[in-house]
Order: sequence, then C-alpha cells, then structure tokens
Amino acid sequence: MIKGGFKGKLLRVNLTTKEVKSEPLNEEWAQKYLGGRGYGTRLLLEEIDPKVDPLSEENKVIFATGPLDGTLAPSSGRTMVITKGPLNGAIACSNAGGHFGPALKHTGYDMIVVEGKSAEPVYIWINKGKVEFRSAKEIWGKLADESDELIREQTHPLAETMTIGPAGEKLSPISSVMFNGHRASGRTGVGAAVGSKNLKGIAVRGNEDTPVADPEAFMKAVYKARDILSKDAFAGQGAAMLGTAMLVNVINGVGGFPTRNAQDAYFPEANKISGETLREKNLIRNEGCAECPIACGRVTVVKSGPYKGTIGGGPEYESVWSFGAMCGVSDLDAVISANHLCDKYGIDTIAMGSTVACAMELYEKGYMPKKDAPFELRFGSAEAMLKAVELACKQEGNFGKLLAQGSYRLAEHYGHPELSMSAKKQEFPAYDPRAIKGMGLEYATSNRGACHVRGYGTAVEVLGDADQYAYEGKAAIIKTLQDLTGALDSSGICLFTTFGLSANELAEMVSTATGFSIDAQEFMKIGERIWNIEKLFNLKAGFTRQDDTLPPRILNEPIKTGPSKGHVEDLGKMLDEYYQLRGWDKDSVPTEEKLKELEVQISK
Repeated sequence: MIKGGFKGKLLRVNLTTKEVKSEPLNEEWAQKYLGGRGYGTRLLLEEIDPKVDPLSEENKVIFATGPLDGTLAPSSGRTMVITKGPLNGAIACSNAGGHFGPALKHTGYDMIVVEGKSAEPVYIWINKGKVEFRSAKEIWGKLADESDELIREQTHPLAETMTIGPAGEKLSPISSVMFNGHRASGRTGVGAAVGSKNLKGIAVRGNEDTPVADPEAFMKAVYKARDILSKDAFAGQGAAMLGTAMLVNVINGVGGFPTRNAQDAYFPEANKISGETLREKNLIRNEGCAECPIACGRVTVVKSGPYKGTIGGGPEYESVWSFGAMCGVSDLDAVISANHLCDKYGIDTIAMGSTVACAMELYEKGYMPKKDAPFELRFGSAEAMLKAVELACKQEGNFGKLLAQGSYRLAEHYGHPELSMSAKKQEFPAYDPRAIKGMGLEYATSNRGACHVRGYGTAVEVLGDADQYAYEGKAAIIKTLQDLTGALDSSGICLFTTFGLSANELAEMVSTATGFSIDAQEFMKIGERIWNIEKLFNLKAGFTRQDDTLPPRILNEPIKTGPSKGHVEDLGKMLDEYYQLRGWDKDSVPTEEKLKELEVQISK
C-alpha cells in the first residue's frame, strides 16, 4: 500500500474527445518503477505500439513526477516528459528542472497522460484538481516565454507552465518542451510530440501537500543529504559559483572538448567561453529549482556589442560547447544569444549547435553546394553560427527547414550521414568519447540516443579517479551509472545530487517518503528494471544491436591536438562485456532469465 510520496492519482486527458479521467496509480508499478521515468515508460509500453508514428494520434505524451517531487528532498523539482521520440523513434524521456513537477503534485496528481489530438490549438489549465481546456488560437505561434506569460495572465500569475515554441508547433524533431519559459526538456524532440497534438501548453496550480510515510525519518534523511551536498566540491561549491559551464576548462584541459564538429577535441580559445568568463562578463544571478541547495542555473545578459540586451536563462555547459567549440566560435556573447534564441523558439541547444557545426563541415568540404547556403558557413564565424540558428528556429527557407531537422537528416540529405556526430540519430553532448572512453559506451547504448545524463561516466573518468583512457572496467561503471540514473530520474531528484549522494542516501529518502522497503540494492535494481523495459520498447520499435554504435570519425579518426592527441574510441573493447553484464544476449536482447530476475512482465 502507498503510504506517502505519491498523490496516488494520474490524470488522463483525451484531446480528441475532451474527456478527462482521474485514475488511481498502479501500486505494483509504483513499487517496481517508482514514478517519473520508470512508471511513465512502463505505462507507455503498456498502452501504445512501439512501432507507432511518433507524430500520430496513437502516440501519447506523459508528464510525470516522482515520489520526492513536492517534498523537502534536495533538488526535487524534476519533471519527466515521456513519449515515443520524434527524432529517432526510440523511447523518449526528457526531463527538466524548475517548479512544474512539485506544482503538478500540489494539484493532486502524480502525472498527466495526454492522448489523441485536438482539432484546434488548446492549452490545459489544472487549478486545484479542476481541469479546463482553453483555446490557444491567439497563443499559437508565440514564443515559449511569451506563451508562458500569456497563459499565466489568463490563469493565475503564480501558475507553473509547460509550453512549446514555434519549433514544436512546426514539428521539428529537435524541438523542446519548455517549463516556465526557459527550463528545457530538450532531447529527443518531445516538443514535436506535444505540437502534433495541437497542445500549446499546460498550466498548473494547487495547494495540496505531498505526505511522507515517516516524517521524522524522512527529514533526518533530508538533512543528512543536504549536509553531504553542502560539502561536495561540485554540488556545494563549483556549480554554485560557476554553473555547469565550470566544466569548459576542465573537459578542454583533458582533451575531451569536441571542436569543429569533432574534427578535434581541444579548443585553444576555450577560456573565452568558460564558466569563469561567463561569471565575470555576463552573470546577473544564480537560479535554483525547487528545493535546490545547489543553484547551478544562470541568468545572464549581454552588456555590449551587436548582441547587447540579450537576457535570459543559461547557457548551460552543453549549450556553451555546442554553439562555441563545436562551431569553432569563441564569442561568448554570440553563444549566449544563440542559447536564448533556442529557448524562445523551443529547440534543443545540443542538437542545434551540432547541426550548425555539421552544416559548416558539409559546406567547407564542398558537400553542400554553395547555392544551398544563404551565406558562408565557416567554422569560427559567430555571425554565421547565429544566423544559421535563427533560420533554423524560424524554419525560414529550405536551408532553415533542413537545419531544423537535426544533423543526421541534414548530413543524410547531402549524402554524408557519417558527418552527423550522433548515435541513434541524436547528437552527442560535450564529451569526446575518444578522450573519455566510457562516455562512448554510454552514447552507443543509451536507450534514447546519444546522452550524457543517463550514465555520466565523466563523473568518475575525469572528476573521479578512473583512468579516462582505460577500457577495462568501463562496462561495469557505465552499467552501474545507468541503473543509478534510472532510479534517480524516477524519484524526482536531480542528477547533480549524485556528485555527493550515493544509492544509500537516495534510497533512504525514497523509502522513508513512500513507506516502501527500499535499500541501496533495491534502488539499483529498480534502475536496472527501468533500463530493461526501455530496451524492450526499442526492440519492439525495431532497434537492434547495429544501432548501438558511434560515428565513424569517433571510431577511426584520431584526435589531432591537445592532451588526448592520437586517441580513437574502440567500442568493441566494451560492448560485448556490457551486454554480458546486463544479462543480454549477443544481439542485445534481454534474456528470459534476466527479465524473470527483475520481475518484468509485459502483456504484449
């Protein structure tokens, strides 16, 4: 029986019929998969055919919280967006911070399941449990931050919102879902899944508390966790002082900073776009999510020059990299402007910067006819980078529309898909696998496509004591981190807490909040169970072992300069061992024995 942590209800919304139903949570699933990513994925696997067109009415979009959302647990403000991903057809779960997740819990629901398609643009207003459909005709076409303001004007000034920008409306497969106008669920094209349903946004407001099973034990666990985080070098000091961009000089310093579409992995001008420079030149203030003691978020402004007056949230480390080193650009003001533009239009910054970099290489090598580009696309040109981002955001002309499809489709269009730095068609983030070996295995095996937050090997390979160039032991490290993150995402807590907290502290908070008997071992088993059902979804969608790979450049072309000069990634030294550790066969299919051990039973 669920004793705490959950509200115990999900809200099912059918946009076609405008029917609304409140349903009890499946208690067995809550125990096996917690909430958030795990429960949402299990529900999606049960209710849709994984082969369905991601942009069809048959696909569903689930907004899910975890049992720690809405409590006093540190950094417990995450919201998961779970669907079949328009970018690549894989299982999609993209999460964001902010305050939407706890606010949804305050309305009395743990998650929202969105079905069907509205005949006209709408948004949903959930006020203290009451649900209304409201016309979004006048809001459709507006930017994400403008939509946030307009919806709050029409509902409540303190409402928390989810909106999409024009990129999601126009079904860009690299479009984002935006929370409160600037917090992005950016990966896998979830914005297009929402846009395909003519859903412009959701606003929530409520006043219900989230109960916990053992308040005294829970608060003891919370204070313990907060104390640990306050003393951690990253979570308690570095992230607060410099934000995630503190990693720019760190990762460049070990020769793992992909540069000029990963033709290299060392950027000599990295300091110009570093967290230190951002703090000195552009920082207005720090920003934290619900119950967050870290406050790694930035609010920044461009104070002078051609981009003067640009103001907004971010940029995060990955955005700094994608518009910076990946495009060979060292103009931090231009990078900030590109980031803010993407937030307004609702587009994934990792994918966008990497797509522009891919276009630059296609152009410079003559694979893209010069007549196809409205201007010269040269690495190092801040002006070209920003113009390309603007055209893609607005989907202006054939060039802008093509860029808005992401790097894989762009490169494929010009006959050179190998120049897309992606795995499963999703652009990889700001860690070069040739220099940080475990990250290559993570990119290749990540169920949603190339990803760093599903098994952050960098934490132990660069920030920890593991040898970044070694292959031995990396399969076990990545599997462990993937399982940990699966359970973490389902609890509602931010990944950054794991710089200080282990499975022991996380399990302690979850168990005292829910009343479930969950120790560190069970917490990790929950994560492994989640990873396996995501894999089952992808197998049913048509993915195979052949999709667990990396771009030829990463496997064959040595890094040219810097501390990691000469290195390539040998994925074959880790992949078979990884499958074996997972209890999968050589074709990457979970064995019956493994599924039985994990108590995974899928009805179809």
